[in-house]
Amino acid sequence: MQNRENENGYKSGFISIIGRPNVGKSTFLNRVIGQKIAIMSDKPQTTRNKVQGVLSLNDAQMIFIDTPGIHKPKHKLGDFMMKVAQNTLKEVDLVLFMVNAEEGFGRGEEFILEKFQTVNTPIFLVINKIDQIHPDELLPIIDSYKEKYDFKEIVPISALEGNNVERLLDQIKAFLPEGPQYYPADQVTDHPERFIITELIREKALHLTREEIPHSLAVVLDKMERQPNKDVIHVMATVIVERDSQKGIIIGKQGSMLKEIGKRARVDIENLLGSKVFLELWVKVQKDWRNKMSQLRDYGFNEDEY
Repeated sequence: MQNRENENGYKSGFISIIGRPNVGKSTFLNRVIGQKIAIMSDKPQTTRNKVQGVLSLNDAQMIFIDTPGIHKPKHKLGDFMMKVAQNTLKEVDLVLFMVNAEEGFGRGEEFILEKFQTVNTPIFLVINKIDQIHPDELLPIIDSYKEKYDFKEIVPISALEGNNVERLLDQIKAFLPEGPQYYPADQVTDHPERFIITELIREKALHLTREEIPHSLAVVLDKMERQPNKDVIHVMATVIVERDSQKGIIIGKQGSMLKEIGKRARVDIENLLGSKVFLELWVKVQKDWRNKMSQLRDYGFNEDEY
């Protein structure tokens, strides 16, 4: 497929979604793209890599980058996540600073606004989760942010319900420069299927396990192959944890937890691949892997790429 080069005022650009952990960045991205490419969880710091989602319209292409939530890092994995988030600020045409309407302005937001002082990229303030507050509460929130930064636009939305999302997209499109079509119209992400599969497995584990698990959990895809003469894809993956106690939690009593993780992940993987899937999961302990660069690279956190 040929790229469209500025024909009839065609617009395109890269848009970074920045915000504290758990403000709804992945929910927004999945809503805009129309299918799940970013995993969602109520636990902070779910997103670890840049997840790129592509929205192709008749007259524009928007490439969204969902970044890890900006926070003060506590280990090498945290350093990596912060570097990913901050680097995208200077590489894009527009930044969406997403905040949670339910939560007041705090040190987290102040920390992010400090990062904005060093970049010239235009910034939209996106106030998410407006479905969770009374309409009368919205104007004071908008006024408080206006005092703190000169945002190009301020748009209240509900990513979950879809409220005002189309208006936000219209404003983004109006702001983008003329440019080429970077991706084929039917492509929704630049991540390979293997990456999305590991993320879907990780999402199910996050949903089902207790608080001590999330940040110390990674998933590695060991094998993916179509079985001969069958419309079945065999997927083998390993769930990595840091402690033996966590391994016990992931496996569960008589393997019940691991079985449930696999059952839920298989549904999403089948939707992704459009085929029946035979999913095998294993659990492995790698002590303190989040502080070991060699293991971070093995698990897909390659600093050189960012």
